[in-house]
Amino acid sequence: MNIDTALDAGYKGKSLREIADSPVTALHGVSHKAADALKSAFAVETIRQLAGLECTRLARAIVLLADLEHSPAKEEAEEKLIDDSVEMSFPASDPPSIASSITRIEVPPDMPPAAADHQGMHVAEAVKGRKGVR
Repeated sequence: MNIDTALDAGYKGKSLREIADSPVTALHGVSHKAADALKSAFAVETIRQLAGLECTRLARAIVLLADLEHSPAKEEAEEKLIDDSVEMSFPASDPPSIASSITRIEVPPDMPPAAADHQGMHVAEAVKGRKGVR
């Protein structure tokens, strides 16, 4: 961005430090009448003073945060759409499982006895026979 487009003709080509300490009328579109109003209302005479006003800094922060803020109504509407689509896919009697595609287990699977299927069971049996081990 060319800063000169934001300045009146007499301030074009000056350093930013010089511009910051210039009167607010150096800003394109700020009239002498507006400058007098800023001076009487806030004791502001320079661009630096205008930028440093607490109310100006607070206003800028509020606007920046407002642009980042999510609309609660929008979030609720999006959440309802998701809930409705999930309800159409999975009726209330069959709640969806987030971690897998299995929604419920009707019958538990047949499991072999742990003693017969346990890895390293022969080692455990050998250790059990040692003195002091139960």
